[in-house]
Amino acid sequence: MGTEAEEQPHGAAVVADGFGLKGPRGWAFSEVSFRAEPGALVAIEGPSGSGRTCLLLALTGRMKSHAGHAEVGGLPLPRKMAAVRRITALGQVPGVSELDPAFTVAEHLRERALLQRRYDGSVRALLRRPAKRAATSRARIEEAVAAAGLDLAALPKGERTSVRDLERLEALRLSIALALIGRPGLLAVDDADLKLSDADRTEAWALLRSVAASGTTVLAVCSEAPADALRLTTLGGAPEPAEADEPTPTENDEAEPAKDDEAEPAEGDEAEPAEGDEPAPAEDGAATGAAAGDPADTSTDAPASTTEEGAADALAETGRA
Repeated sequence: MGTEAEEQPHGAAVVADGFGLKGPRGWAFSEVSFRAEPGALVAIEGPSGSGRTCLLLALTGRMKSHAGHAEVGGLPLPRKMAAVRRITALGQVPGVSELDPAFTVAEHLRERALLQRRYDGSVRALLRRPAKRAATSRARIEEAVAAAGLDLAALPKGERTSVRDLERLEALRLSIALALIGRPGLLAVDDADLKLSDADRTEAWALLRSVAASGTTVLAVCSEAPADALRLTTLGGAPEPAEADEPTPTENDEAEPAKDDEAEPAEGDEAEPAEGDEPAPAEDGAATGAAAGDPADTSTDAPASTTEEGAADALAETGRA
C-alpha cells in the first residue's frame, strides 16, 4: 500500500524568473517569468516560430538555458537537468518525441512499459518474479490508457491498429498515455491543438484538464490558450543589431557560434557583419510569460530568424539528452 501511494502522480511546481535560451540563430526566448502550482494547466501560446517548443524543452530539462533561472519540482535549471528529466515526460514533440507510424498501439504501449521498468524502476522491482513484473506493467498500461481517454476497442483494429491509421486526436491520446506510464510530475505536450477541429480541440483540452486535475502538472504548447489555463505568450519580431556592451553568457560558452568570438559588434547603433554578409543575430528577443488575465511581466521582441524549425540546431548546441 505504501509503495503504491508513493508512485501516485504528484504535480511538480514550476517557477521561472528571467528565463532565457540562446541558440545559433539568436535568442529562442528570453525574460520568461511565471509561477505554476502543482497540478496546474499551463498553456504556451503564440505564433509558430516564436520559441514555444524551445521553452517547453528547456522547462523539462531537454535544452540548456542561458539566462535567468527556473525550478521544476524544486530542482534548479540548468544545474539539475538530468533530475528534471526524471520527473517530467514528453507527449508529442515533433522531431524529439514522436510516434512510430509502423508500430501498432499495443507495441508502443508494451515498449514504453518495458523501458520504464528497465530504466526508471527500482532495483527491488527488477528482482520481482517475471509474472509479477508483467502484471505490474499491464496495470501501468491500463491506468495510463484510461487517464488518456484512449478507447482501444473503438480503434479500427483495436490495440493492433497501426499509428498511421490513427486520427489526430487518437494519436494525441496515445502519446499522452505513453508519457503517463511513467507517472511524471509534469507532462509536456507540443502542438496540443494543431490540426484539430473545434470539437476535437474541446476534447483535447478536456483531456489535459483531467490530467492536471489528477495531480500532474501539464505544460502544453498551443496556438490559442483556453481561458482557464495559466497562459504564457511568446512573441516574434524583426531582428535588431546586437549591441557591443551586452554581455555574452559565460556559463554555456559551447552554445555560442564560433564566429561570435571572432567578430563582435562595434559599439553604438551599428553592428559589424560576423564573417560574411549576414548581420549578427539579435540579442534581445523573445518570449514573455504572464498568467491568464494578467499583463505580461516583460515585453521584448524575438528575432524572426529564430524559429521552432531551428530547434534541432539549438538542441545540438545545447546538448539534448
